[in-house]
Amino acid sequence: MTDKQHVVELLDRLGPGQLAAVAQLLEVMTDPVAAALHNAPIDDEPESEEEKQAVSEARDWLKQNGGKGIPHSEAMRRLGLE
Repeated sequence: MTDKQHVVELLDRLGPGQLAAVAQLLEVMTDPVAAALHNAPIDDEPESEEEKQAVSEARDWLKQNGGKGIPHSEAMRRLGLE
């Protein structure tokens, strides 16, 4: 039995949740960008007061607008990119 046949046999025994986990692992193993993102260091730069204020304002805006953001078409219109 080849390694590939053995892997297929093992995959056939997995449940849906286990199969999804293996699929994610294989994607990371075969995709260099995904691997780089997975191995990237955690952003540990402190959040500035300006950034904290901007996040607070954005959350307040979302609350006032029913938790919904701006539709893509509206954002494009506002930016003059229609």
